[in-house]
Amino acid sequence: HADAIKTDSVINKSVVAVQKFKKGEHVPNDEVCMVNNAYMGKKQLKVIVNGLAYYGCCKMCEERIPTDETVRKAIDPHTAKPIDKATAYIVLLNEGGDVAYFESEENYVQFLKQNGLKI
Repeated sequence: HADAIKTDSVINKSVVAVQKFKKGEHVPNDEVCMVNNAYMGKKQLKVIVNGLAYYGCCKMCEERIPTDETVRKAIDPHTAKPIDKATAYIVLLNEGGDVAYFESEENYVQFLKQNGLKI
């Protein structure tokens, strides 16, 4: 199965890192590459924009964060409202390291209840 072999280094790093957290758990904002929307399992490069802290995994991400507003924003899956990743409650979605951004922990809890999901 060709697509089972992951060559993307971001994905490979995340698979190893995910062991610290389980699917559905809150992860530290400073361990998420906010450009790739991936939990990395270690502290990322901090970039301050308008007084808020964002995180990227490499020089390219570090340079993109201040210049590309789209990588600093996300949509809260519960409210469908745009939110700022710097202040988001970030949750691990799967073993591949994908994350979701919620406006608050309360929104995440409500999202789980509304969709009949449990952590």
